This record gives sequence, structure tokens and C-alpha cells, in this order.
Amino acid sequence: MRFGVVLFTSDRGIAPAACARAAEDAGFYSFYVPEHTHIPVRREAAHPRTGGADLPDDRYLRTLDPWVSLGMAAAVTSTIRLGTAVALPVESDPITLAKTVATLDFLSGGRVTLGAGFGWNTDELADHGIPGGFRYTALREYVEAMRALWTEDVAAYDGRFVSFGASWAYPKPRQPHLPVLVGAGGTERTFAWIAANADGWLTTPRDIDITDQVNLLNKHWAEAGRDGRPYVVALGGRADPQRVERLAALGVDEILIGVPDADEDTALAFIAKMGGRLQP
Repeated sequence: MRFGVVLFTSDRGIAPAACARAAEDAGFYSFYVPEHTHIPVRREAAHPRTGGADLPDDRYLRTLDPWVSLGMAAAVTSTIRLGTAVALPVESDPITLAKTVATLDFLSGGRVTLGAGFGWNTDELADHGIPGGFRYTALREYVEAMRALWTEDVAAYDGRFVSFGASWAYPKPRQPHLPVLVGAGGTERTFAWIAANADGWLTTPRDIDITDQVNLLNKHWAEAGRDGRPYVVALGGRADPQRVERLAALGVDEILIGVPDADEDTALAFIAKMGGRLQP
């Protein structure tokens, strides 16, 4: 089992670079950050946790850019993986985002994991020109187009939301296959999408007992004719030995521990304490 940390970044509390460096020093495998470009004040979309327009806390309004955050983290670390939990690719230009992700992977020595979400906040998506009802289609096109730019000498793509003619785009990622995970509720639709388009699942904080969901994901994976098995990352929840043992038996690959949104000294003490408990 691998253990990572996730920092809900904001313009207060510990900086991403300091958090990632401490997590690497404590022996953690990965460091993840989220993304929201903005939060419209007037919204129809309900937050998955509150069930309404209310937000769980104001960090949603204050989230740092994930790629700048991970770039700064990459500069002060050498081994820890750098991921998003989750990024919202369809809120960026796909050609520019492909360049950003490829550059980060190239400069970090091949350490990037793209955790992508469909986007619960359909009002936020709409401001980027993505209709909420087409967010699954849009993300599929973004992933396909970015993979073409990452892997092909001359790439082209023609879709509803992404379209460009034959183009060169360098650098390529260091990783021959840059992993794409989908962070979303564990439903039939999510797992069918993952089996067709991605490399694995990143659970939501609401997914606690995921036995049935992992089995369903594996079923979709096999029916899609995929080799091996999907990579599964459990986000949040307790990391007590019994839960870790259960998740490992299910085939979960990685558990993410949430770092508190606190001052640097408090966050660093928490990382050191958790690292001492969780690492062999």
C-alpha cells in the first residue's frame, strides 16, 4: 500500500512547496492538490456534500492554481509524485493544458498523475463554455486530444469541444504513459467512462465502504477488455490498520491523508506524525 497526502490549497496556511517537501521527507509517495478556477456567487449546482448551494467551507473560493502549485513543489522535491485531486481539465484550453502537464512531467522527471473530475459545479463549467450535460463528452475529448499531443510527433484532433489540425507539440512527458485517474462518485456511469478512457479511480471523501464499488469497477474494466486492473486511490477517511488492511485486500493502490488547512508549523507537525505512523 502506498500513502500520499492531499492539501486543499488556499491563499492561507501552508504553501504547497513546503507541504510537498515535508511529505517527501516523511516518506510519503504522493502529493495532491485540487482545482477550482472560480466559484460563481449565484449557482444552481448543488454541492455533493451539502446538497445545496452552501459550500462546506470557503477554501473553494480561495483555491490556488494546481499547476503553479505543483511546479513549485517539483522544484523542491525529487521523488514524490505530483497529482491533482482533482483538476478540471475542461476549464482550460486543451492545447495549453497539454503543454503545461507535459512540461511539468518533463521537468519533474516523470512524476505527474492527472486526477481529473467531470465537474460538480456546472455553473463554473458554463463560464468556461462547457454545458453541464456534456461534461462527460468534453472530458473524453480533452483526454484523447491531450494524449495525442503527448505521444504523437504530429497530432490532430476533431471533436465537438476540441479541434485542431496537424501540429507539433513538445516537450513530451517523461512517462511513456502519463496516468489519468478520474475523481467522481463510484457509479455505473463513472466506471464505464473510466474503463473506456482512463487508468483508474480516485474516490470522493463520501466513498467510505468501497467494496461493492471496486468490484463494479473491476467488472467494467474486464468487460472493456482492459489488461491488468485499474489503479485505485482512496481519498480521505481514516488510515487505521484495519481499514488499510481492508483496502489493500480490495486491491486499492494508494491512500491519501488530508493535511489540515492550518499554519505551517501545525501542518508540518501533522505530516511528520502521520508519516511516522504509516511508513514501515
